[in-house]
Amino acid sequence: MTPSGTELRRTLGVRDAVVVGLGSMVGAGVFSALGPAARAAGTGLLPGLALAAVVAYCNAMSSARLAARYPASGGTYVYGRERLGPFWGYLAGWAFVVGKTASCAAMALTVGAYVWPGQAHAVAVAAVVALTAVNYGGVQKSAWLTRVIVAVVLAVLAAVVVVCLASGPAAAGRLDIGLSSGAGGVLQAAGLLFFAFAGYARIATLGEEVRDPARTIPRAIPLALGIALVVYACVAVAVLGVLGADRLGHAGAPLADAVRAAAVPGLVPVVRAGAAVAALGSLLALTLGVSRTTFAMARDGHLPGALAAVHRRFQVPHRAELAVGVVVAVLAATVDVRGAIGFSSFGVLAYYAVANASAWTLSPAPAARVVPVMGLLGCATLAFALPAVSVAVGAGVLAVGVAAYGVRRWARRHGE
Repeated sequence: MTPSGTELRRTLGVRDAVVVGLGSMVGAGVFSALGPAARAAGTGLLPGLALAAVVAYCNAMSSARLAARYPASGGTYVYGRERLGPFWGYLAGWAFVVGKTASCAAMALTVGAYVWPGQAHAVAVAAVVALTAVNYGGVQKSAWLTRVIVAVVLAVLAAVVVVCLASGPAAAGRLDIGLSSGAGGVLQAAGLLFFAFAGYARIATLGEEVRDPARTIPRAIPLALGIALVVYACVAVAVLGVLGADRLGHAGAPLADAVRAAAVPGLVPVVRAGAAVAALGSLLALTLGVSRTTFAMARDGHLPGALAAVHRRFQVPHRAELAVGVVVAVLAATVDVRGAIGFSSFGVLAYYAVANASAWTLSPAPAARVVPVMGLLGCATLAFALPAVSVAVGAGVLAVGVAAYGVRRWARRHGE
């Protein structure tokens, strides 16, 4: 039960929920993640993409089952709390909020880098302020804007795929699959690409604002994931066909470099604009998810209670949204957070590990536990396959959260 006066309005249907998920997945990641993944995996890029998709599918199915059972804001924070206990719910929420806040700042800086490289920080802050205002006006307006952004990004990506596949430089031989960087390279590429797939969590974290969640969420999550996988696969094949794994791995702007190599330089500005729009879409959906998890944790006393307030008119967690907006704006103005993407991936994988462990408890039937077990093992494997620095920083930040939880529990016991 949620406290009276803190319930959110249910306004999102299946189509809106799918669009919110796509706005997170088919975002800046498709414009930037292929390069680092190709550098890690070499000719094993496509197997890495397939592996990331398999782990994402397991996580999506576990999340869908849990979201239908617990249609409340907070996603795995709620599932872990209800199925495994308060600590595991808190740990999932902490991993999500901290990791995705860094992702928000990275997306904002991506907007700045594409729109006005010389003033990237100023543009990033402006983007955060503008999208926080959109979120403040209500989730329905956010879903409408996300729909427009997704349409634009898909159009740009479709143009890239057609131009690359139809060009003279495209060669099927560049798609040869191998393990030039070994199994470790494929696993690391899968971990990096999983970061771009993880947007379907936004559907679950908006569970309290979805109509008929028991029906809507299980349909929306696999639909969004499936569409994103098709888009990623088409783009990866098209870009690989033009650049090859080695050139792709060293490309600063992979899709822009691909259309230039395809002898269509006039499309480069369009691709850059599409990347900026995609980053805005990711930022919009990310701030929605982080603010809802912050709201849920505040409502349960793990964060300051003032953040659990719901706006009387717009029926949104306005203080949580403003708090997230302020933190992201400060990071975007003062810190280069691109190096935090690896940590964010570690946090996201930790978050989904808790989701799979929670889903494992839903049914004792062995067949029902296959997917959660595969998802849990996949999350653990990809998390520790990330670069050592990312693993160390991620584990350290999670440890800080655990320590804070322990101190708070100790204070409460001794304060009674």
